[in-house]
Amino acid sequence: MISVEKVAELTGHSNPIFALALSQKPGILFTGGNDKGIVEWSLKSNTFIKVMFPVAASVYAIHCPAGYPLMFAGLRSGEVKVFDFLKQQLLPSLKYHLKPIFDIKSVNHKKELLIASEDGTVSIWSMDTLELLHTIKVSADTVRCISISPDEKQVAFGCRDNHIRIYDLEDYTLIKTIVGHTMAVFSLQYSPLGDYLVSGSRDAQVKIWDNSTYQLIHNIPAHLFAVNYIAFHPTLPYFATASMDKSIKIWGADDFKLYKVISREKGYNTHRLSINKIAWDGDRLISVSDDKSVIVWDIRFD
Repeated sequence: MISVEKVAELTGHSNPIFALALSQKPGILFTGGNDKGIVEWSLKSNTFIKVMFPVAASVYAIHCPAGYPLMFAGLRSGEVKVFDFLKQQLLPSLKYHLKPIFDIKSVNHKKELLIASEDGTVSIWSMDTLELLHTIKVSADTVRCISISPDEKQVAFGCRDNHIRIYDLEDYTLIKTIVGHTMAVFSLQYSPLGDYLVSGSRDAQVKIWDNSTYQLIHNIPAHLFAVNYIAFHPTLPYFATASMDKSIKIWGADDFKLYKVISREKGYNTHRLSINKIAWDGDRLISVSDDKSVIVWDIRFD
């Protein structure tokens, strides 16, 4: 039995919200979107704290790497803003891409930052010096999402050309191109044990791929429209998917069965438009939407 309670709805954004990230500091959330700034919220009191810094273009990705007092915000312009929490100020932006930034992730053991763009390339930066180390041409079209395997040996890129490309994180060589989705791959997550990879696409399918053979294990006709994001529960064997169809669904990470649907049709006072990103904060699930709101859900697994 999974029970769901809406704990809070955070309002203040005046336009769609495309990105969210939990801070390295517990109880703090950052959101960004089609507004003119990155917003900081308290998850302890579920209240607005402040606008962190202004941005000149829409924010599609926010990343707060563990072990670094930094926040990275990827903009539609291709620029990546860097905020230093210790200095409480912006550092010089990371400038390489000229097209929108869709995802940012970090490789802890290499102290490297990966930035994916609409230009089809992924740029790799030093986390210590913030210098550009190298770039890889992943696709002729947009790279939408990045997932790094738990052992940090592989990275998966989801592309607009419907393909998933797996690279070796040691030398950034291509290991495998996975073909299966019929539309752009919007979301990717390695399972917590790293034994499989979950992909979500504009084709509304969720696919489970074996991480040793790269074969399709399971296909889930998960949603009515695009699967925008996938997030594994931090400790329990479940993952959640968020969709353009305005619903969140919770699935078993071991049996791939559907356990919960959070939607208006099921009686929940949820988002009225596309749900763009989700994040787990313990047993709480946080969602952001085109409807300009942030919702905090308390999920109980009985």
